[in-house]
Amino acid sequence: MIYEVKPIKVKGSLPEVKLYIYALDNSPEINPQGLRPMIVICPGGGYAGTSDREAEAVAMKFLGMGYHAAILRYSCRPAVYPTALTELAESVRYLRENADKYHIDPDKIVVQGSSAGGHLAASLGVFWKKPFLAEALHCKSEDIRPNGMILNYPVITSGEYAHRESFRNLLGDRYDALVEEMSLENQVSADTPKTFLWHTFPDDCVPAMNSILFVQALMKHNISTEFHMYPVGGHGLGLANELTATPDGYGIQKECQSWISLAKIWLGNL
Repeated sequence: MIYEVKPIKVKGSLPEVKLYIYALDNSPEINPQGLRPMIVICPGGGYAGTSDREAEAVAMKFLGMGYHAAILRYSCRPAVYPTALTELAESVRYLRENADKYHIDPDKIVVQGSSAGGHLAASLGVFWKKPFLAEALHCKSEDIRPNGMILNYPVITSGEYAHRESFRNLLGDRYDALVEEMSLENQVSADTPKTFLWHTFPDDCVPAMNSILFVQALMKHNISTEFHMYPVGGHGLGLANELTATPDGYGIQKECQSWISLAKIWLGNL
């Protein structure tokens, strides 16, 4: 395995921002010239921090399924938009530029995010072609384009069903000016990549309508979409098993554990 920790620095980045890269190395015994998809993981945390429960264990699961994985510990409060988004764009740019080094298929770089991390991943999915990102990174828009998105119970809307705290943390003093723009169901276009989403019906933190509104927008623009709504479970489940459960046992939901197997099937058709 190739394991590297790369500092990610853009305008406004906090000092601790790093991209943790886990790349499966090639072997002459197995696949000497093989290229694999890369999953760039954005843990949740309401833009106040990045949750361990949605980070390394998720990366290890993707590695075990034969994919490369990278975890972005992005800037959160007090950093404000678009710092985290620019960091994610820079991470995708770096991985694509160094695809040969890490044995990455440059046409299969997928952003994955949970909760507020889902908002971050989806933000790159809808904004990657906006000139401000390419200009900030001195690159072409195609360099930062994700080829797909995997969104776990994502924060999407800043409207009626918003997780308001996430948007206040993301926007700070610019909340009133930018909150409507951050409602991502209104930003989907024909350039948005194909998407896999899942949510739980009883989620009382980030309502499932966040995913439903995004799915409706994706369908309106004829973007290939796979969506799973589980009838049980709460918010922030991670892998929904013991590996990502809290010390008091929250987060184990057997019915939701299938999401990553379903995502693997989806990735196989990327």
